[in-house]
Amino acid sequence: MNRINKLFNENKNRKLLSLYFCAGCPTLEGTGNVILTLQERGIDMIEVGIPFSDPLADGPVIQSAGTVALKNGMTLRLLFQQLKEIKGKVRIPLVMMGYLNVIMHYGIEEFCKSCVECGVSGMIIPDLPFKDYIDDVKPVADRYDLRVIMMITPETSDDRIRFIDNNTDGFIYMVSSASITGAQKCFDEAKQDYFRHINSMNLRNPRMIGFGISNKQTLDSANANAAGAIIGSKFVTLLNDSNGDAEKAIDNLYEALEKG
Repeated sequence: MNRINKLFNENKNRKLLSLYFCAGCPTLEGTGNVILTLQERGIDMIEVGIPFSDPLADGPVIQSAGTVALKNGMTLRLLFQQLKEIKGKVRIPLVMMGYLNVIMHYGIEEFCKSCVECGVSGMIIPDLPFKDYIDDVKPVADRYDLRVIMMITPETSDDRIRFIDNNTDGFIYMVSSASITGAQKCFDEAKQDYFRHINSMNLRNPRMIGFGISNKQTLDSANANAAGAIIGSKFVTLLNDSNGDAEKAIDNLYEALEKG
């Protein structure tokens, strides 16, 4: 069974925590250490960011991380090499997160093949049009038993949400707002209404809420309305602040998540 499906099937009675970091930032060779450290410290799933020069959905923190990673020399081919080196030690789902241009340049068939060879369970491609997903990406991903995770936002129509729910597997990435990534102090009533509305739809797939989670209030809100939370910008900032010390960064993140 795909590790993403296994994770959600076996943990229906507890909330999950997924973290994002950008491969190659702050150090080129830190990818494996970050993944293994987070795994040992209780993180349930990890999104491994593929650096890109024009990340449209990302805020300044993740944009800056991508710039640093590219300057450090990170490439998709090097990232796959690094993941392959730790494959035998990884037990949790790894999800590649990157933009369509980079993946298509690598080749979707080759990308999926490399994912399987490196122990990756799925991918998130924020700028992948849904029609292209159905026509071109899904058939290949299905052959390799990979999950393509689609995003929904407060602006996504109910019809589109149900179409996504019916044509994807794994989980749905529920973006907290229709803006770019970045830590937020709280989720306002409009976001809470959005969360409650999606809850009322009784979707087939579990949902993870991301974008803006950085403290106890935002984490509790995500956990109350989904299977768990995804944290990106806050962890990337802490990892940078610790000069790549993943142990220190996760300690500081857990501390931040306990604060109101």
